[in-house]
Amino acid sequence: MSASVSGNISIDLSASIQRTRTAAIALAKLPSAIKNAALEAIAIALEQQSDKILTANQKDLEAAHANQLPSALIARLKLDANKLKGMIAGVRDVIRLGDPIGNRQIHRELDAGLVLERLSCPLGVIGVIFEARPDAVTQIAALGIKSGNGVILKGGSEAVNSCEAIAGVIYGALETLFAQQGGVSPNVVQLLTTRAETSAILHMDKLIDLIIPRGSNQFVQYIQNNTNIPVLGHADGICHVYVDAAADLDKAIAIAVDSKIQYPAACNAIETMLVHSAIANQFLPLAFKAFQSHGVELRGCDRTRQIIDITPATDADWSTEYSDLILAVKIVDSPEDAIAHITDYSSKHTETIVTEDLAIAENFMSDVDAAGVYHNCSTRFADGFRYGFGAEVGISTNKMPPRGPVGLEGLVTYKYRLVGNGHVVATYAGANAKAFTHRDL
Repeated sequence: MSASVSGNISIDLSASIQRTRTAAIALAKLPSAIKNAALEAIAIALEQQSDKILTANQKDLEAAHANQLPSALIARLKLDANKLKGMIAGVRDVIRLGDPIGNRQIHRELDAGLVLERLSCPLGVIGVIFEARPDAVTQIAALGIKSGNGVILKGGSEAVNSCEAIAGVIYGALETLFAQQGGVSPNVVQLLTTRAETSAILHMDKLIDLIIPRGSNQFVQYIQNNTNIPVLGHADGICHVYVDAAADLDKAIAIAVDSKIQYPAACNAIETMLVHSAIANQFLPLAFKAFQSHGVELRGCDRTRQIIDITPATDADWSTEYSDLILAVKIVDSPEDAIAHITDYSSKHTETIVTEDLAIAENFMSDVDAAGVYHNCSTRFADGFRYGFGAEVGISTNKMPPRGPVGLEGLVTYKYRLVGNGHVVATYAGANAKAFTHRDL
C-alpha cells in the first residue's frame, strides 16, 4: 500500500510507482463489470470497517486540536457517521456511471480499407496531493478505478491516521477480491505518507501523468512551481454572490447564508457579497441579522458601514479566501459594477447572481469568467457529487478543460487508431494524388 522510505527513497518509490503503472495498464483493459465489482467490494468493506476509520480520524482530530490547527482545516479533517455514509454513497454512485473508457468518438473511412477511430482511454497514473480531506481517498480511488487509472494518494500529515485507515480498507478489499477472482490489482491504489515522498513524485514525469493538488493557495502554488508534470487544480476559492436590485430579498438571504455557512471551509463558499445600492438600505439590515445569528463576522465598505455597524473592510479583504465565518460586503451601483469587481478579484471558481430580471441574469452569466456561473442558487452546488459525477478528484479553474468539478470525464484522454492494408501517403500526394473519401461510418 505504501512505498518504503528507508534507504534511497527515489529508487524505492520509483519501483513502487512502477508497480502502480503496471497495474494501471492491466486495469485499462478490464470490462466495466469487473471494475464495478471491485468498487462494490470497497463500499462493503468501508461499511463493515466504519468504526476503525472513525477511531483513526479521532486520533487526527485530537492531534489537530492539540496543535491548534486552523478551524477551517479541522473542519475538512473531521469525519462522522454522516460523512462516512456520503463517502460510501459516492463509491456506489461511481458504479452507476457509464464507463468512460473505449468510447468511439470518431469512426471515419479515409479511403477504402483505411479506417480511423478515436477512442477514449485512461491518462495512466494520477498523483493527488491533498491537505486534510481524508474523504478524498475514497473519491479518488473510486474514480481512478472506474476510469482505468492508477492513483498515487498523498494526504497531509494532519490526516495520516485517517488516510491510512481508509486506504488500508480499500487495499484490503481489492487484495481479497483479486486473490479470489483476479481483476483489479490492489496496486492500482497507493498511499504515500511522508513529505519526502511528495517532493520525490513531483520529479517523476516519466511515471506520473497528472498531478492534482487540493489545498491552500500556498500549497497549490508550491506544487505548480515545483514539477514538470501537468497540474490540474485551483489555487484560490474566492467566490461572490451579487444581490441585484431586482432580487427577491428572502431568496437572496437564503442563498447568501447557505453559500457562506453551509460549509465555510469549502472552496465554493462565498467570501464577498456584492449588493446593489438600490436595495442596500432594505436588504443589508436583514442580511446582517441573518448572518449574525450564524456567527458570521461581516466586514464592509464605507457605504455598507453607513447602513450597518460592522468592521471596516480593507483592500486585502476583497482578495482573501477566509475559509471561515467571515464575509466581506460591498455596495455597487449596477450589475456592470458587480461584474467588474468580480473580474478583478474572482479566482474563477464559482459566482452567483440573485435577481428576478432574466436579462440581467443572462448578461451576468455570459460576462462573468468562472468555472461555474449561477442564477438564484447557492455557490455550494459546485461539487462533483451534486453535479451527478459520483465524486470528484478536484475542482479546476483552468480555462482549458476539464474545468469546474472534475469527475470521470476529466480523467480520460483519447488516442487515434488507424488501420490500413498497405496504405502509404505517397498515394495521396503529387500530381496524380488520389482523393480521400473522408466518409464517417
